[in-house]
Amino acid sequence: MGEFRMPSLGADMESGVLVDWKVRPGDTVKRGDVVALVETEKGVIEVEIFESGVVESLVVQPGQKVPVGAALATIRTDGQPAETRPSPGAAVTEQKTEAPLVSAPVTAPPPPKSLRPRVSPLARKRAEELGVDITTVTGTGEDGSITALDIERAAEQAKPSATTVAPATTKGLDLNAMRRVIATAMARSKREIPHYYLSSTIDMRCALDWLAAENAKRPVTKRLLYSALLIRAVALAIREVPEVNGFCIDGTFKPGDGIHVGVAISLRQGGLINPAIHDVDKKTLDEVMENMLDLVNRARAGHLRSSEISDGTITVTNLGDQGVESVFGVIYPPQVALVGFGKIVERPWAAGGMLGVRPTIAASLAADHRVSDGHRGGRFLIAVNRLLQEPEKL
Repeated sequence: MGEFRMPSLGADMESGVLVDWKVRPGDTVKRGDVVALVETEKGVIEVEIFESGVVESLVVQPGQKVPVGAALATIRTDGQPAETRPSPGAAVTEQKTEAPLVSAPVTAPPPPKSLRPRVSPLARKRAEELGVDITTVTGTGEDGSITALDIERAAEQAKPSATTVAPATTKGLDLNAMRRVIATAMARSKREIPHYYLSSTIDMRCALDWLAAENAKRPVTKRLLYSALLIRAVALAIREVPEVNGFCIDGTFKPGDGIHVGVAISLRQGGLINPAIHDVDKKTLDEVMENMLDLVNRARAGHLRSSEISDGTITVTNLGDQGVESVFGVIYPPQVALVGFGKIVERPWAAGGMLGVRPTIAASLAADHRVSDGHRGGRFLIAVNRLLQEPEKL
């Protein structure tokens, strides 16, 4: 009998609140199925199961706060017999050939549905911050439950007549739990990880010329952003310098089981999250673009999966749209590297003995000195540069 435990959904996550179950005892599940919703400081996450089998029992009920690593449910894996429970009044006296008193496995009946819709803890908190009366909100979640997104929609609709929203929101930002979690993770990173930083300026003319020509052939909905080129170049460069891809746990480097690039996304209500695009090196540019847009939309709507939160093996942050020219980030533990890109800037550039003006971008690497060094980090940035000079191969 296996146990489905509360996963770690962040570097400094200590516990989470079970919001809802998506399964019941007796349900068959396979690896990758979403079985529960868990609320963390960064929102409500769809939690996947990493073992196939049959749900034997649910240990935790919705609304309970559970520490990381604690059992949430028991899973009977393929081939294991179902758990049997002897009848309380049965006495072991003599063997009989008659049918047993209990002829079917006993399963707990589903709890009666409440007439009042469930409200997730995150939704209740957002209602307090935005001054929304929960009793006036129609839930769109499972069985009519009220989600944080429902609260934000209600607040948006009530804006013309709202008078106290601004003070409540300001108070919420002052006490923002997500910001505290981010601060804790970054403080731990700077305290425990010996960072080193490298930067390089990359000529983007070839990449942008190719992108413009490629997009001219496509409908508007299928056009690529240069961010997809950057992410893909990082993933392919990792193949040459694998030391920047993985985790440092208890002083030991554990290589990533794939190249899963975390993309730093700013949330509308404030804060930051970095869900991962899986196996970027094996995807086409179109797939990377689709995955990136999908992640941004779902991150801001609060519909991310646990594997997207926990599987990232390196992080890419791009602050070019904020007017930032250079980014020197802090590694997200237990990862060992972070790549930063600034905005594209036209600069004087000498090439082939000729001086001209080229669009350039500043690329930086923050890496863990316990795992790699400046020589290897330099080779990584050189590889990123070279790949962006041949965008048609990305």
